[in-house]
Amino acid sequence: MTDMASETDRVARRRLGDWRRVATFRRFLMTLFVVGQTLVACYFLLWVLPYHGGTALELGLLVLFALLYMWIAVGFWTAILGFVLRLAGGDRHSPLMRHAGKQLDATPLAKTAIIMPVYHEPVHWTLSGLKAVYRDLERSGHLNDFEFHILSDSRDPNVWLEEQATWYRLCRELGAEGRLFYRRRRVNLNFKSGNVADFLRRWGRRYRYMVVLDADSLLSANTVVRMVKLMERDPNIGILQTAPSIINGESLFARVQQFSNRLYSSLFATGLAAIQMGDAAFWGHNAIIRIKPFMDHCGLRKLRGFGLFRGPIMSHDFVEAAYMGRAGYEVWLEPGLGNSFEESPPTLSDELSRDNRWSRGNLQHLAILLFGRRLRLAHRMALLNGVMAYMASPLWLAFLILTTMEAVQMTLGSINYFPEGHQGLFPLWPEWRPEWALGLALSTLSLLFIPKFLAIVDAVIHGSAWHFGGFSRLFVSVLTEIVVSVLLAPVRMMAHSRYVVGALLNLSLTWAGQNRTQETSWRDAFLTQAPGMLIGAGWAAFAWRLDPLFFLWSLPVAIPLVLAAPTSVLLSRVGAGQALRKWGLLLIPEERQPVPVLEDARAARRDEKGEPALTALEAAVIRPRLNRLHQALARNDRHTRRAQLLAPLAASCARDGPGALSRSELSQLCRDRQSLAELHQLAWRSPPDSFWGRRISLLSRDRQRADC
Repeated sequence: MTDMASETDRVARRRLGDWRRVATFRRFLMTLFVVGQTLVACYFLLWVLPYHGGTALELGLLVLFALLYMWIAVGFWTAILGFVLRLAGGDRHSPLMRHAGKQLDATPLAKTAIIMPVYHEPVHWTLSGLKAVYRDLERSGHLNDFEFHILSDSRDPNVWLEEQATWYRLCRELGAEGRLFYRRRRVNLNFKSGNVADFLRRWGRRYRYMVVLDADSLLSANTVVRMVKLMERDPNIGILQTAPSIINGESLFARVQQFSNRLYSSLFATGLAAIQMGDAAFWGHNAIIRIKPFMDHCGLRKLRGFGLFRGPIMSHDFVEAAYMGRAGYEVWLEPGLGNSFEESPPTLSDELSRDNRWSRGNLQHLAILLFGRRLRLAHRMALLNGVMAYMASPLWLAFLILTTMEAVQMTLGSINYFPEGHQGLFPLWPEWRPEWALGLALSTLSLLFIPKFLAIVDAVIHGSAWHFGGFSRLFVSVLTEIVVSVLLAPVRMMAHSRYVVGALLNLSLTWAGQNRTQETSWRDAFLTQAPGMLIGAGWAAFAWRLDPLFFLWSLPVAIPLVLAAPTSVLLSRVGAGQALRKWGLLLIPEERQPVPVLEDARAARRDEKGEPALTALEAAVIRPRLNRLHQALARNDRHTRRAQLLAPLAASCARDGPGALSRSELSQLCRDRQSLAELHQLAWRSPPDSFWGRRISLLSRDRQRADC
């Protein structure tokens, strides 16, 4: 046994050295291409600028251009690498390629927890997705190796009482008693990472792995089972991340997002996985984690800086991956694990609200990036990538501002033949090379758009164009997505710039559940987009008065800003999205070839009844069975002091209804077993014209209609 273990260690060390050498070579090539291309572009920009970088303003333009161009070039070469690898049949160093076949199929499973942290999510909709995953595992015959945990951080009693009731109903419906668990934290600490940490402290030692789901996540049984088997085959892997596809898009905005994700991610995810290899990032969900090293090494301390950089880490996932790598474990992104799904915000407004939260967490990573100890360079680059996802917007805005200042200086100011920094006896004559400027602009656009058309070629080569509606519809869909992307880019730039400034100033932020159904009204659109619309219109008017050529140059940014409100409203419309779907545009493969776990989730969500007659809290007080359930889940530590505090609250609620108490007070009552029992008795003894009497009458009428 000792010889076998030592041989396994030698094989693991040899494989570790192999992929690290391959990763180093690939990253060197990527750096060479990105930096080389950026240097060439900067050289062209120097000759486009009138003073060839001879002024402080032009040097600022050059630095901003280099940062932005390099950022775009990284994405371009990542897609190119993904395209090449897919042509070659995939990356032979990926976990799935190394362990494919009968060897993987014969690998036994280990005890695994499937956890779903939730916070103020639509309860029926969210738990219907978890029910679909449960059913799929049940059909696969592997259910006995998995247990499910709903980890609630919800504060509103109407939400968490509904969560408890729905959980209990699911347990009875699925026969999942002892396999499907629900836990709500009484105190919210450290956001989602604190929620998961609380679960691990209490129950983590029961399991070898945990699969992390978001409220909108779906994973097929085949994918979950293969994830566990891959972890069993390779003990060096600490986190295995799938590449989720966006699904269930109804609005035009969501359908554009899911189409672009489904088509382009085949290139970008493959290329990214090939560059990162065992130093990949964790995306926070749709991934499997080896619990013991995660508990030992991935605890998150509070930041000790100032402002934004003080307190709990909000975006935990990239940091946890970096800590797992620091402990000597590998983190892999495996695009070959299909049937991994999530959903997109339905509107632009919802996406920007989410980005407001995410930007703060990503900017916090600057502290880890700069001061984190013994982190691998690849993980520092992943943290930098997350920071640049939002910092690129204020950099782009600054570039536009400096460009405008340069245009003003050259149009209205006198020509300075001896600018600051220029040395020599002869004047520095300004030069203009419009043909070079056009070539530079076209090269920048090519970095953005070539990968999109390569994705079409990739779909044709691999025979998947039919799944997107056929070649002609696929081509039109890509053109539609490009138009929408052009319209949204300046709007996102303005919003992200505002979020970055707000985050750095540490302005307060409210965290809430995600909207999944509501369209954007014209009023909300104009209120939200008015600042950007005014800036776009003012900038275009100024450019027109300054110089007609500069006005034309400003239009690709100014027009989308001016049209931001109608764009936001149109993209939020479900009717527009469904019309394009009927025409065969923006289709994804999952809409043409149904996936069982998706069909189960949709069927369960369609079963949702209309608006209930009672709120969850009212039902918990009035309905005898629900009241007994919530009593069983409540505390029974009724001390004298606590009784003195809760008794007047219960009396007030019984006399005047829940509206007489705050959310916190209602939560205290609903967490107490005796208070729930007292409220139930007092409600049923209430006179017919009281609040509770009217609610009981309403319940009776609702039952009579149901019987009819």
